[in-house]
Amino acid sequence: MVTLLLDSTQLEVVLSPFERTLARRVDPVRVERASIRKVQLTDDAWTWLRGVPNPGTRVRGTIAMGTWRSSGGDDFVVVRRRQPAAVIDLLPDAEFARLVLTTRHGIALVQALRLEGEDDPLDVAEIAAAAESEESVSPRPRRRRRAAPSAVTA
Repeated sequence: MVTLLLDSTQLEVVLSPFERTLARRVDPVRVERASIRKVQLTDDAWTWLRGVPNPGTRVRGTIAMGTWRSSGGDDFVVVRRRQPAAVIDLLPDAEFARLVLTTRHGIALVQALRLEGEDDPLDVAEIAAAAESEESVSPRPRRRRRAAPSAVTA
């Protein structure tokens, strides 16, 4: 799984050595936060792939990593199996037109992008873990039981 780092100015997609090899990319992908147009969550990232890998690797239904070239612009893709993904559309002046990344922390990423960023980069997985721990600490609201209807005598 890719590591997503987010600070006040940029989103950084850090690849593991295995992912760098398959994506045929040495450096992490850095996207200015201001150039993010839209973020969408999907259960099937494979439907969002367009074009052909160049350079990149594709094993049908298993892995797709690297740069995908198409007439709509270049996309950077890190897709594994049938896992949830985030599709990030970027402004035309960015290196890529779109990022398609499988991640378990899509909701946390969307929430973090809405917030004003920190100066220090934060791992999106840490943001998601903090949100989950806050949910487990807060008590659940109790349901009120409705009173049984009283019998009316005439």
